[in-house]
Amino acid sequence: MSRTGQSGTEEFTVDGLHVVVVGGARSGTAAAELLAAKGATVVVSDVRETLEAGRQSMSDRIRFELGEHRAKTFTEADLVVLSPGVTPELEAVRAARAAGVPVIGELELASRWLRGRIVAVTGTKGKSTTSVLAGRLLDTAGFSTLVGGNVGTALSAQVEQSTPDVIHVVEASSFQLELTERFHPWIAVVLNFSCDHLDRHGTIGRYAAAKRRVVANQNESDWVVANADDPQVLAMIRDSRAQRVLFGLEASLVDGVTVADDAIVRRTPSASTPIMPRSTVRLRGRHLLQDVLAAVAIGLIVGATPDAMTRAVAEFGGLEHALETVRQIGGVQFVNDSKATNIDAARYAIESFDSGLVAIVGGRFKGGDWRALRPALAGRATAVVAIGESRALIHESLGDVVPVHDAGSMGDAVRIGFTLAAPEGTVLLAPACASFDMFRDYAERGRRFKEEVDRLA
Repeated sequence: MSRTGQSGTEEFTVDGLHVVVVGGARSGTAAAELLAAKGATVVVSDVRETLEAGRQSMSDRIRFELGEHRAKTFTEADLVVLSPGVTPELEAVRAARAAGVPVIGELELASRWLRGRIVAVTGTKGKSTTSVLAGRLLDTAGFSTLVGGNVGTALSAQVEQSTPDVIHVVEASSFQLELTERFHPWIAVVLNFSCDHLDRHGTIGRYAAAKRRVVANQNESDWVVANADDPQVLAMIRDSRAQRVLFGLEASLVDGVTVADDAIVRRTPSASTPIMPRSTVRLRGRHLLQDVLAAVAIGLIVGATPDAMTRAVAEFGGLEHALETVRQIGGVQFVNDSKATNIDAARYAIESFDSGLVAIVGGRFKGGDWRALRPALAGRATAVVAIGESRALIHESLGDVVPVHDAGSMGDAVRIGFTLAAPEGTVLLAPACASFDMFRDYAERGRRFKEEVDRLA
């Protein structure tokens, strides 16, 4: 799969190889089309009996095996590529490894053919907001920028557009990073770290190890942007060889990006340079302000001007499902933070409000400690509405701090929340859980919340 090119450097090639792509959703489809374009014969393996319309109308070099993962297909392959949503612990994947077949992820595959530089954004919370804002900021500053990875376009779909002038801003989840080998970001961004995805990684140590892969291949000419307010982040980058730009709101930064005198500033040991007024930021919550600081740090490294960054931040109203204001009904405000899929993310969302809050929480629990929400709820929340599989855990962990009401559907949750929050409170969807017990993904959950709010109105 490697050969020496005319320049003397090692090139990655799949020409003539038989490759299995596991998972036929967005990333898997993009990987399959890329591999076929590069000369491979591809089998897309998926446990679903049918895929979305159009999935099977691709290159004649691609065929599909649906309904099960066949071990023989995997063990006879030259390479296996996993979509992010597919666990490496699948029996067929283990069989492939035992047979000596290389197994990599879609992110790793695509990165081997990129010609542009990579800005990789990871963290437990805030990856999408930071990635999208950084992309808009760089685009406003005149740089050729593509945003993708775990948000928007799969990285495999960007290879054809990749030139040495392109900057790829890549949202990199732990699922994508855990199967990287050569993945080499020019700028690696670590936003925060807390317990999450134990249903996939098993232990917090394995989850942390996956996140640390973002800096594993960096050298002295690269950069790492890290949250100085998070001790676990600082521990994760401790051995990185890359140059550092820290950001934070609480740490006393001598060198980094922070907020001072109502402005976002770039501090160095010799000066403090204002970048933009604090009032430029339209996003609610300290955690989203930290995401803005991270995006500004990226912009400073790349070379964006303060004026361009200010214009981009001023125009950025946030992402759908991330503390998204839906509407107000009878004095009650409804806010959608369906992307809050872990305990810390829900805590950040809850802490963004002062009082009169009714929080809708629950779903498929991914690990962590529900009791971590107790200090945030005390004094802010008048009630909690529990949905999904984790309702019993929510009652047990939070019931002595705030009244907990059960809801069997999102419509029930919205109606109960409205009654409890009236006349002038806020109903916040901040589930702290995955959505798969009731919805296809967090986006469908957020859209259903908004539909029920509209129906209530």
